[in-house]
Amino acid sequence: MAVGNQIRTVVLLGLLTGLLLWVGNLVGGMQGLTIALIFAIVMNFGSYWFSDKIVLAMYRAKEVKESDEPELYGIVADVAHLAGIPIPKVYIINAPFSNAFATGRNPRHAAVAVTRGIMDLLSKDELKGVIAHEISHVKNRDTLIQAVAATIAGVISYVAFMARWAAIFGGFGGRDRDSGGLELLVLAILTPILAAIIQMAISRSREFLADESGAKLLHSGYGLADALEKLEGSTQRFSLRPSSTTQTTAHLFICNPFRGGGLFKIFATHPPVKERVKRLRSMNV
Repeated sequence: MAVGNQIRTVVLLGLLTGLLLWVGNLVGGMQGLTIALIFAIVMNFGSYWFSDKIVLAMYRAKEVKESDEPELYGIVADVAHLAGIPIPKVYIINAPFSNAFATGRNPRHAAVAVTRGIMDLLSKDELKGVIAHEISHVKNRDTLIQAVAATIAGVISYVAFMARWAAIFGGFGGRDRDSGGLELLVLAILTPILAAIIQMAISRSREFLADESGAKLLHSGYGLADALEKLEGSTQRFSLRPSSTTQTTAHLFICNPFRGGGLFKIFATHPPVKERVKRLRSMNV
């Protein structure tokens, strides 16, 4: 399954790139697209490089040492050793909702954060399954992959925004309004939706891969499967309030931090918990 998820990620990134090239051809002039591309790359490179500081500050996470939280730190250290990576910095978010995430630009500059709620909710084996999932994100360099996907999708959305203005003022490059009207409509409305769908599909694929990688590290998927079931139930009682800030970071968490879920599965950042649990319990590790 790991190879299949990796191939799926490559295919989805290829589709995003192809969509971007099609948008460039539709616009007609590559100069504006090049400027937009450079702008998006700079913005996303900055986000990727400083992602750990940004998201940890956003949730007011506090770094803890081994002397502060010996059990939690010990779990992170044990799993990092199994994964063959340096021990990430360990953070706790003083919040009642139960969740966890990993961040950082590479294994040498990584951090794992857990909420106080998840520490109170899960057993040691279940928490270890969660940490193995997050360590797998670090080892698989999912922050980089998500940054690349966000860069491409960001450029497409930016050009689509410009297309909406172009539709008002006569189209790109003086195109004939009748011949370019349909293309402009597709560019302005449909392409950002397609880009978002592909980007979310990449996110779900990386979640499946982290589940599998984490289970293999521990030679068992049962701890994480039990944890996911508890986390889904806990979210119905304690959850994040949707906002522009929390929605842009939702994909980082091990499970959807919002109560209920999205209206459309294709826009979901996480696979259904039932499907994740089924795969984990059926794994032969």
